[in-house]
Amino acid sequence: MDVQSGSYYWPSTFKDAPKYSPLDKDISCDVLIVGGGTAGAQSAYYLADTGLEVVVIEKEIIGLGSSATNTCLLQYSGDKMFTDLIHSFGDDYITRHLQLCQHAIDEIEKASQEIAFDADFTRRDTLYYVSEQKDLEALQKECHWLQERGAPVEWVSEKWIRNHYSFSRLGAIYSKNDAEMNPYVFTHGLLEYAHKRGVKVYEHTGMVGEHYENQQPVIRTNTGHSIHAKTVVYAAGYECMEIKTEKKARFESTYTMTTAPVDSFTGWYKQTLLWETARPYIYMRTTPDNRIIIGGLDEAIDDAEERDQKMIHKRDLLIKEVNARFPDITVEPEFFAAAFYGGMVDGLPMIGSYKEYPNSYFLLGYGDNGTVYNMLLSKIIRDSIVGENDDLSLYLPHRPMKMKKLYK
Repeated sequence: MDVQSGSYYWPSTFKDAPKYSPLDKDISCDVLIVGGGTAGAQSAYYLADTGLEVVVIEKEIIGLGSSATNTCLLQYSGDKMFTDLIHSFGDDYITRHLQLCQHAIDEIEKASQEIAFDADFTRRDTLYYVSEQKDLEALQKECHWLQERGAPVEWVSEKWIRNHYSFSRLGAIYSKNDAEMNPYVFTHGLLEYAHKRGVKVYEHTGMVGEHYENQQPVIRTNTGHSIHAKTVVYAAGYECMEIKTEKKARFESTYTMTTAPVDSFTGWYKQTLLWETARPYIYMRTTPDNRIIIGGLDEAIDDAEERDQKMIHKRDLLIKEVNARFPDITVEPEFFAAAFYGGMVDGLPMIGSYKEYPNSYFLLGYGDNGTVYNMLLSKIIRDSIVGENDDLSLYLPHRPMKMKKLYK
């Protein structure tokens, strides 16, 4: 799968990233993680201290897949409002999902403090604003639901927005305890943490096939060697769909642009994370070296060539979106990219568990909160490998619907 193309900001921030050798012999392990991006690194981080023999393989170079284009807004709210999700899953179910997303951000913060490299984890507030009049009532309802569950949010008025930003909207949810981070450094930091604790990491080692011996996975690699594993965690991002198609997954094309450093953030209150109720939506953040990252303008395009043909046009549109919100900030594009973006049709991420892939988990943290979802799911998978986790059933392919009494 041609996941993305363009120029990438994050690798330019960490030019001396660790390197790992290809696999050069047949090996056995307790857990094999297929994929060396952020999801694979999060899995390795959680498994590093279990006493299990863990191996990570990456077909190319660590962190240069979707992790390189990840804009890394870390939020507990997602594409589908919680108040919409409860119609499918029930209130208690989605309340628990909210709690797990909030906890996952805390876990990312904790991990960022434990790794050797500075991933620039920073807590940020979020302004989630109304794009059109028709969205006003629904977003106010969402705010009330979050407040009832103790989330640190408040409703802010059109006047408040106008007084704090260089643009005006009808209203917004103002959230605290979200965050932002450098996902490329975080990925390398987690894998370095795991490697120092005995996890073996191999670059330029791609999976080319699998079979099973007495229900135990045997993975063949492009280096001509095999890995016998008791358990496999497929953490290859969107390329997991090349191994096992999941019918609930959907894909479209998305676009991002990172500016050259700007002189100031005039009209941008606290450099909050920004996004909106429009679908498709625009989202924005800043970086420690005073750049603006903006993304969005998604389209239902699943052909890489067609996606890439629109990249320059989308870049120019994203510049206009920045200018429309912040007319006093002069921006110049420096990095821009096009990528496939995935989500689940029912609005929740997934842990794939399939009969035809025994002793295997597919880590499918698809959606706008991929880094948060993958942290959440990686911990559940770790717990399930070493014991059990009561939350596993929430994220399986055949997740229960309307489980209103699941949690007391």
